[in-house]
Amino acid sequence: MSNLSCQYTNRTALALLVAATFFLEFLDGTALATALPAIARDFQVAAADANVAMTAYLLAVAMGIPASSWLAGRFGFRRIFCLAIAVFTVASLLCALSPTLWALTAFRALQGLGGAMMVPVGSLLVLRDTPKNQLLRMTAFLVWPGLMAPVLAPLVGGLLTQYLSWHWIFLVNLPLGAAAFLAALRLAPRTTPDRTARLDWPGVVLTTLGVGALVTGLELLGSGHQAAAAVGLLLLSAALLVAAAQWMRRRGPAALFDLGVFRVHTFRATQTGGLAYRVAVTSIPFLLPLLFQDGFGWDPVHAGALVTAVFIGNIAIKPATTPLIRRFGFKPLLVIAGTGSALTFVACAALGPGTPDAVIVALLALSGALRSLGFSAYMNVQYADVSAGQLASANAVANTLVQLAHALGVAVGALFIRAGAALLPVADGSPDQYRAALLGVAALMLLSVVDCLFLPRHAGTSVSGRRPGTVKA
Repeated sequence: MSNLSCQYTNRTALALLVAATFFLEFLDGTALATALPAIARDFQVAAADANVAMTAYLLAVAMGIPASSWLAGRFGFRRIFCLAIAVFTVASLLCALSPTLWALTAFRALQGLGGAMMVPVGSLLVLRDTPKNQLLRMTAFLVWPGLMAPVLAPLVGGLLTQYLSWHWIFLVNLPLGAAAFLAALRLAPRTTPDRTARLDWPGVVLTTLGVGALVTGLELLGSGHQAAAAVGLLLLSAALLVAAAQWMRRRGPAALFDLGVFRVHTFRATQTGGLAYRVAVTSIPFLLPLLFQDGFGWDPVHAGALVTAVFIGNIAIKPATTPLIRRFGFKPLLVIAGTGSALTFVACAALGPGTPDAVIVALLALSGALRSLGFSAYMNVQYADVSAGQLASANAVANTLVQLAHALGVAVGALFIRAGAALLPVADGSPDQYRAALLGVAALMLLSVVDCLFLPRHAGTSVSGRRPGTVKA
């Protein structure tokens, strides 16, 4: 086998490993949604309040990402990637042993810190040496976890919760984490640590606290029993902390991020509209199991099995995703995916306990197909025009916003549920409460479509291989 072929094979194997760890991290981030009613019963709290364990995990991931790229450069990519898997696995065991909701929340945060290192370090391992003409193929591996895990999570969580207990959502991570750790030792390349690398400590602290204040403020707002003044203070603090971080960045040579990457039009557009898109999409696996269980009174397996229909759509459209991108380009597909997804969310709000399962499966499968198109397009076009020197900063920024979107998806979903209860004269747990939340998510999805309309007509042609002018869009 030639050196070129060997390098391609090794890169593909590494991409599959990183995709597996992403899947593990994303799956665990959302599998608890189906188990929330059971966890709430065990810890004697409301189901919507038990989502603090989900939010703490996603919040820790988002807060931990800013320093992860520096850690990888300073101590070596292979070492940090393996450490991340180990922390994630050990924290999973501690989560399963948690005696209280607050203990579970704390250990979920520790688990999230392990995930925070896995996400950007793993993707940089794959992307940093990948030529532009292979980027579409390699990023396809990394798209799968974002598509599969949130959709399979409700079924996995439902099966484990109903037939074993919610603790097994974490216990299954032990053998999977051990296998991933051994594979990482074999496949992850050794890199020379940069002992002279400096970390922008003010930027790390300010950015981390800003992200934390933002998600915590939305979480408290969504919980429905906190003072408005405290929520407002947290959100204002988030804005001030992020602004201070950017001011400090301009004064120091060791900036946490090179925000010059936002001058790249395609990157900037896919991070702003992409954030709204991911927040909306991430809230759906949180809302639907609650609608089906609390609103319709269905058991966890029934609810989880129906939500898994989204995965059917993902699978069905996936072979056509790359050809569609090459044929039509990124901009038209992003507009179609966002608009179509918003319409499916509105249709979900019209479902009732008497709706035939076949209709629900068909609707959620269509939603999954649109989800696959949107995720694939965003994942590929965001790096299309980013130079090699800006890739580390672009990767750190993009992964921070992805994880922030996952944290915000749960918080925003809970916020819309509370808003639905406040606006409508219904009891807590009523189907109308969740229907109002789904309509709110549909409106949020349309914001991403507006942003996509400002993308250049032929955005990302260096990645898609589509020649300008081949299709009128």
